[in-house]
Amino acid sequence: MRTVRNAVFDILRRHELTTIFANPGSTEVPLLAGLPDDLRFVLALHEGSVVGMATGWAIGRGAPALVLLHTAAGLGNAVSAIATARENRVPLVIVVGQQDRRHLALEPFLAGRLSGLAGDYPVRVDQPVRAQDVPGAVVRAFHEATTSRGPALVVVPMDDWAAPFDGETVAAPARLLRPAAVADADLAPLVELVSGAREPAIVAGAGVGPGWFALVALAERLGCPVYQESFGGRAGFPQDHPQYAGVLPEDRVRLRERLRPHDVVLVVGAPVFRQYSYAPGPLVPPGTVIALVTDDPEVAHRSPADLTYLAAPEAVCARLAELLPASEHGGAWSRMSGHERGGASSRASGHEPYAGGPLRPTDVLRALAERLPHDVALIEEAPSARPDLHEIVPARTSFGFISAAMGGLGFGVPAAVGLRMALPDRPVVAVVGDGSALYGVQGLWSAAHYRVGVLFVVLANGRYAVLDRLADRHGGGKGPWPQFAEVDMGALARSLGCPAQRVETYDDLTATLDEIVPTLATRETPLLLDVVVSVDP
Repeated sequence: MRTVRNAVFDILRRHELTTIFANPGSTEVPLLAGLPDDLRFVLALHEGSVVGMATGWAIGRGAPALVLLHTAAGLGNAVSAIATARENRVPLVIVVGQQDRRHLALEPFLAGRLSGLAGDYPVRVDQPVRAQDVPGAVVRAFHEATTSRGPALVVVPMDDWAAPFDGETVAAPARLLRPAAVADADLAPLVELVSGAREPAIVAGAGVGPGWFALVALAERLGCPVYQESFGGRAGFPQDHPQYAGVLPEDRVRLRERLRPHDVVLVVGAPVFRQYSYAPGPLVPPGTVIALVTDDPEVAHRSPADLTYLAAPEAVCARLAELLPASEHGGAWSRMSGHERGGASSRASGHEPYAGGPLRPTDVLRALAERLPHDVALIEEAPSARPDLHEIVPARTSFGFISAAMGGLGFGVPAAVGLRMALPDRPVVAVVGDGSALYGVQGLWSAAHYRVGVLFVVLANGRYAVLDRLADRHGGGKGPWPQFAEVDMGALARSLGCPAQRVETYDDLTATLDEIVPTLATRETPLLLDVVVSVDP
């Protein structure tokens, strides 16, 4: 007899969802017991790490990843990571186990009240009415995750897997195509706007995706500066390019000042504009026109732009570069010095050589920047060091800067593991704070067990430095939270099977990096560097 379980396995094979990231419980055993050999099971020791690893895997492959969670406890533990996947627009198919359908009305032990538990973060939540509807729900979740670029959930009672599926219809298309072409006539208003600009600028965001070559061609056609969106989950433009002008400020006052020279700002693959601290006033100076190109309907609908295209950024940029005349006039931005632009040429200034005192985060970042290979995939989750990382370690490929756009902690360690699993020949480095690492520390066990050769660089200052800075900025004095300098990240890593080294001096740092960095593309063993750093003022 063909069962629902058999039908779903065939669907997973057809859609290349053959790696299952999970931390299962009893409600998932009927699916997993006797798992076929061609389906790979990957265990993480906490559901946040499960979803984080799957998120990294999906980013690396550019395709949905499959997650299996255990009823209310598993889904509840994973909500923050699901929110991060949604904000980073990463496609996930998440199957959530449920108690036996035949006595759910009695709310048996481990029955989950799952409706709405993950809030509005999933792009779809499906609780099939019949067991025979499960295969179609899984296919729809795959299409929804791919189309909406986010996590799609399917809740499956444990007895559904053994239900018969002979002659049933799968209520979903076997293939779904998404043409990305744009018509020249539709682009005419944008061509007119940009070609008439005196001082255009581009803002690039994570939505540009890995194919940023079209945006590079457009920027070079215009000869204009390209800014990176603030708080983006991924680099949208090569940060070693001469036209790269840095990360946009996170508040309206500085944002207006940064964009003041520009009469037209073309935003590609980013919202208009992502901020953190509130400040009154408009986003841009009077007279500055904003055009937006995004394939995210929510971003398109809420962004205060003068002209918005809901379309594939790569397709729009590629055609726009062909339709626009080449820039023949050097604008005010092109006449500025590198220091005035705030771009690549200013990043090397303002740093004194290491003087033999405690290591600073900037010392560590500069040592990395001098050694990391061009194709390194760098995952960042060090909030207090992020501005320095942006300035010191340029992203030279689209994987060169990956971060949690949601802002919640726990992404960096597991995402790095999943990314390296998807890209086993690519060097992967995670730069995380010790406070951040504690939220996803269970991912180190998976890195060690599955022999995933990530380099984890933990900037250990024994405190939540970013909170201390915020308390100082708000003028309320010292916050009530204590430091946690007694936490030993190296010991925690080793207890989870992950090798670790403590680094306290500059000589130890450079010697260790000189030994490890050349092996990053081929190493099969993870390594955590517990780097003791001071707190920059």
